[in-house]
Amino acid sequence: MRTKAITRLLFLVGVITWLALVFAEISIVFSISSNLKQELPTWLPGILLNLYILSVFYYFKLRIERDEVLNFVDLLWRVFATGLVSTVISLSLRLLEVLMGSTRLPKSLVFNDFIYLINLGLMIGFLLMAFTVWKRLILYQKSKWLLRLWTFFEVGLLLSLLYNSFNIPVVEWLYGTMFGIFVLTGLVLSGNMKWVAYLNFRQKWTSLLLLLLTIFYLLYLIYTNRTLVTVLGQAMPSMQMLTDYQEHIFILSVIVFVTVYSIFSFLVILFNLPTTSVFEQKLEEVVNFQRISQSIQTEQSEDSVYNILLETSVSTVFADAAWLEVNLRQHNYRLFTYKITEKEAYDIINHLKTHNVKGVLEQSSDKTKNLSKHLASLKGSRFRSILAFPIYVKGENIGTLALLRELPDGFNKEMTKIVSTFANQAGISIENFRLMEEALQNERYKEELKIAKTVQKSLLPAVLEKDDDFDIAAFSESADEVGGDYYDTLRINDHLVSLIIADVSGKGTTAAFHMSQMKGIFHSLAQEDIEPDEFMSRSNQALIYCLERGSFISATYFMINTQTKKIRYARAGHCPVLYYSTAKKTTEYFKDKGVALGMVRNKSYKKFIQANEFSYCPDDIMVLYTDGITEAKDGKNEEFGYDRLEQIVMEVHDRPVREIQEQLIQRLYDFSGTENINDDYTTMIVKFK
Repeated sequence: MRTKAITRLLFLVGVITWLALVFAEISIVFSISSNLKQELPTWLPGILLNLYILSVFYYFKLRIERDEVLNFVDLLWRVFATGLVSTVISLSLRLLEVLMGSTRLPKSLVFNDFIYLINLGLMIGFLLMAFTVWKRLILYQKSKWLLRLWTFFEVGLLLSLLYNSFNIPVVEWLYGTMFGIFVLTGLVLSGNMKWVAYLNFRQKWTSLLLLLLTIFYLLYLIYTNRTLVTVLGQAMPSMQMLTDYQEHIFILSVIVFVTVYSIFSFLVILFNLPTTSVFEQKLEEVVNFQRISQSIQTEQSEDSVYNILLETSVSTVFADAAWLEVNLRQHNYRLFTYKITEKEAYDIINHLKTHNVKGVLEQSSDKTKNLSKHLASLKGSRFRSILAFPIYVKGENIGTLALLRELPDGFNKEMTKIVSTFANQAGISIENFRLMEEALQNERYKEELKIAKTVQKSLLPAVLEKDDDFDIAAFSESADEVGGDYYDTLRINDHLVSLIIADVSGKGTTAAFHMSQMKGIFHSLAQEDIEPDEFMSRSNQALIYCLERGSFISATYFMINTQTKKIRYARAGHCPVLYYSTAKKTTEYFKDKGVALGMVRNKSYKKFIQANEFSYCPDDIMVLYTDGITEAKDGKNEEFGYDRLEQIVMEVHDRPVREIQEQLIQRLYDFSGTENINDDYTTMIVKFK
């Protein structure tokens, strides 16, 4: 707001000082021409002219230098617009003189002086606008040396206003020296045109037109003011002009500087035109190459990378259309097109196959010409040149990029190198994209495993049921992040406790999901105090709606009755129970019949399951386990087996249940010789009291 207020104030001061200049000079001229007494001193117009110059100078300084939004072409438009307005007003005044014809007013000294002052004010405004804009262009990417030189030039010009403030007799050597220094400094400054390099082809043509019109306006205003000075000099041969711009060192220096820089800029831009398109093409290549390189970071799919490759390749080599043939599995492929229909692309592909032309070319213009000959024989096709390159990912050709032009022999060797580079970079980007996809997929898989592992841990009981009649110890270790083994206990009443051990086929999140289903079935059915065979039958009926075909769950279900000292159980395809009898001092496996849950998917499952019962005595041991225990292998690929399991139980039967479990697991790891197990290890050991 403060800058706007100062700008408006400077504009108002400029208007007032110009009006005061007109009033003062016309009053003096009228008094002299009429032989009247002068009321105003002759030096006043010079001071008012310099005040007008200062106000306009700082007005444009605030308007132009502090506007960061303006680009180079916008700045030239400002100069052009100011020159256009000044020229139109000046031409309107000349038209007015012509319309007056031979009347007395156009011959009046006062009238001509008034017209001169108007044109002088317009020329000064135009010059100072151009001066301010040229300053901003020159100081683009400024250095300390350049900034110091401009400061010397600008301050020197402003100080020269003091020289012209009064009617001091001209000292030719001083005047010539000052003017020569300003002209030389302006010439040095005019050589700084770094801004031209940042114009594109279209902007340069626009700038040439604006600069040409600026030079025209400048020359017209100089010519008009010079003509008016001559007319006034002839009308007042005995009187020196009060505001002759030809003797004003500031105005003359600015005229030379603005004119020289305008001409230099025009010539530099003109001579840069032939190389602009090449430079822009190279810049386009760099931008497009960077776009392909960064596509892995910005795009969401391989298809996006393919589309970017098509667009960038077409724009870089000025092709008219393109397609990308991407190979898929089983000899299939996908076709991506750009400015060409799939039908047109297939017609060209089939036509080239008919003529036994390979779809991948070497980097040679001769090959391109040969293909142009083949395309010329294709009726109904608008294309006459084709350029194709393979795209490799990890040494495998995943597709072919084909570029088309409607002109014959439309691609040169330089273009083939560019397309080859783009195709290679696209292959790298696609490879990186796939690696990133794999990494993301692995991360998602790891996250799923973490979730499944958490779910699995929550499914296994943290605390097993306790009873005065027996002790229980359990152990479970997964071969992978998530296993499929499940065990659990549930108290039905004061003298009845149910146990279950199960092995879900499969691993990962699917196994964890089926474990959760098994847990839900166990906790819901076991509380109904049903017979083990009925439990298995109803469990199978519930699971056949959940398990996909090929999946199953082996399980063994027990009901321990501490009142009758008996155990009823049913086995559904699970590992046989190992039982140690204290009375007999022997171990045996209960190999009862039973089919895994989910194997038979109808109600006939009852035929494949049976309930069994046996009594237990104090110090008897019941070992429940999964097949990972007996099928564990050592370095010689020999299995742990049932015999070793029996032997360990026989050796440690007199120990507490937890020590029996520890001995069993330790012997198992010692046998396998590694902690990297191949299958899940799960045991649940019950020792009766």
